[in-house]
Amino acid sequence: MKKLVSYPYILWMLVFIIVPLFFVAYSAFTNDAGNFTTVNFTSIAKYTPVFLKSLWLAVISTVICLLIAYPLAFILSRKSPRSQGMLIMLVMLPMWINFLLRTYAWMTLLENEGLINKFLELLGFGTVQMINTQGAVVLGMVYNYLPFMVLPLYSIMCKIEPSVLEAAQDLGAGRFQTIFRVILPLSRTGILTGVIMVFVPSVSTFAISRMLGGGSNMLIGDLIEEQFLGGAYNPNVGSALSLILMVVILIIIGVTNTFDSDEMEGMLV
Repeated sequence: MKKLVSYPYILWMLVFIIVPLFFVAYSAFTNDAGNFTTVNFTSIAKYTPVFLKSLWLAVISTVICLLIAYPLAFILSRKSPRSQGMLIMLVMLPMWINFLLRTYAWMTLLENEGLINKFLELLGFGTVQMINTQGAVVLGMVYNYLPFMVLPLYSIMCKIEPSVLEAAQDLGAGRFQTIFRVILPLSRTGILTGVIMVFVPSVSTFAISRMLGGGSNMLIGDLIEEQFLGGAYNPNVGSALSLILMVVILIIIGVTNTFDSDEMEGMLV
């Protein structure tokens, strides 16, 4: 039975992970003539600021999503089953709309002649530059990826029995002690899962940064797209950039999985 189950998994790994990764690595370590070279990696040192900006904005977006999603997920998990279904549907409702349409909608809201600036002008304020800024990029990331943080947190918090919270209060724990010493440790797995699900698409995004950030806020995703489809066509450098980004993401996932394993060992002890 194990062999029958493993064959589809091996085939899936081969088709969707190993083969694409091989071609990316091959292109990253070769030149146009197909000869082995490491120039593709040494030439991307000039893009270090773009890498750092991408990581920084992804961290900011992930933290904001966590701060918003954590109390929201806890509130949802304490509602009645009927209310939970309706509220979760409202959280997921924006995801039913095309990603580009959602981002275009924010463009119309944030532009200098957009609805928000018109409303500010009615209140007597001047025009505020919101579009083509890093703040607009972070806003787009938070808006698009917030459900990816809410769902794992909501799922794990639904497993926290109300009797556990009542027991903590009966033992003298205040509101903040209950949050930091009971709810937070029990929901750590959901936090780690949500962080990965938000950080990975945030650090590699390109549509949001291009549409809301303008040309002055290029991120690593825009840079990779430019190497494959833009005027600076160089698929070898693009493959090297993609490989480095993949390694960074795998390292981050490995670190978070280590934290998760340590947590499970502590619970078993």
